[in-house]
Amino acid sequence: MEKMIDARGRACPEPVLMIKKAMESKENSYSMMVDNRVSVENVTRFARHNRYETEVKQVEDGFILTMTAGRP
Repeated sequence: MEKMIDARGRACPEPVLMIKKAMESKENSYSMMVDNRVSVENVTRFARHNRYETEVKQVEDGFILTMTAGRP
């Protein structure tokens, strides 16, 4: 199971920079917790640009984004 990156309480662009750093490891999937829609949109856009499909699940204290490597 992938490591959960907790970006709650952080304003953009910090969550995007956190996922960018994590993606340097070239894993097949990542999970991130954020607490605002702007971060959901920006991280999703960044992931899509890097060929990761993103699933967003709303939870009590924010959102969980699960990013999975798509086809090249």
